Amino acid sequence: MNPYGDNAYGIYKDVFKGHRFPLAFVDLDKFDRNIAYVARTQAETGKSIRVASKSLRCLELLKRVFKKGGPAFQGVLAFTMEEAKFLIDNGLDDIIVAYPSTQISDLDIFVEKTRWGANLSQVVDCQEHLRVLSRAGEKAGVLLNLCLDIDMSYRPLGRITHLGVRRSPVHSVDQALEMARAARELPGVRFVSAMGYEAQIASMNDNYPGQGVKNRVVRLFKNQSVKELTRRRKMIVDRLRAEGIDLCVVNGGGSGSLVSTGRDDSVTEVTAGSAFFAPGLFRYFHEVAFEPAAFFGLQVTRMPVKGVVTCQGGGYVGSGEVNVNRLPWPVLPQGLEYLSMEGAGEVQTPLTLPRDCPKLALGDPVFFQHAKAGELCERFNQIHLIEKNKIIGTTPTYRGQGHAFL
Repeated sequence: MNPYGDNAYGIYKDVFKGHRFPLAFVDLDKFDRNIAYVARTQAETGKSIRVASKSLRCLELLKRVFKKGGPAFQGVLAFTMEEAKFLIDNGLDDIIVAYPSTQISDLDIFVEKTRWGANLSQVVDCQEHLRVLSRAGEKAGVLLNLCLDIDMSYRPLGRITHLGVRRSPVHSVDQALEMARAARELPGVRFVSAMGYEAQIASMNDNYPGQGVKNRVVRLFKNQSVKELTRRRKMIVDRLRAEGIDLCVVNGGGSGSLVSTGRDDSVTEVTAGSAFFAPGLFRYFHEVAFEPAAFFGLQVTRMPVKGVVTCQGGGYVGSGEVNVNRLPWPVLPQGLEYLSMEGAGEVQTPLTLPRDCPKLALGDPVFFQHAKAGELCERFNQIHLIEKNKIIGTTPTYRGQGHAFL
């Protein structure tokens, strides 16, 4: 099955005939179907869905998720306090800043928005975070809302193994209780929520075409990890509540773990972000399937030898460990491949053509997807919006509105 749709290259090529490249665009029909799909994953769980803004980085598209998705979507998982201020100033609320900060400018924003009644929280994962925020809240005479970040990594052999991401040092029940008790003794702060991101489930593909054995091994590992973290998260949440901590929100998961996280009774909400764009690294999951909806296009500017075209620009590399999958994915026409000695370049990107490739001429476009969702809007000032195979407008990205929060 073609994930892009029949004759997608010809359609997008016609849509952007005469436009300046490079350009970025979102196919709203696919974007909206992804919104509806994400909502359906929680139709029977009763969980709401918090939107990870770092994956979108575009105010209009972020608001579109809430408009199209309806009451299934509640709240934003932001990535900096400055971004949270920007979102609040533009009409959004119920925001958890998912990455801690103790710098003065962020504390000032946190205090200011709390004083004016914003529903705003920031994650913490150590007692120094607590002390700094406590001093800021007490000095300002406000009560700052905190979210306890719990490490959801898998450690089947104890501390000698760590399968997941390095985020919070709070892994055990005792460590969580130590944080809760410390916060209770400090003025100016209170825990109102907890979160735990199971990256080894949510961002690890387990349905790659032609990799049946590897897929089965990864699924086995993921199933074992889900069992362990579900038990541990429930124990932590139960003990925190037994300590008198009123957790209004227990957040979990990401786009690739919507199903398994949604089944966790201790979780009140799940998170989705990359699901809406469905970039290259969020393509091959066993439990969920999203439609590729966000792309960028480059123009062909050279034909150095037969079977190779060179595009202008393209070195938009995704974050994370360095490997070929972090390069943008050339997807239309299908079958294009990088030259191993060049990859995606800052000013030019050569690609080899498959035998059945449609004829490409100078000025023709090649369409790519980013490896990860957030990188797209960091590279472009505006996004073209397509609906029913026609451009219906453009919208600025955060960058286009003058913001680069990280």
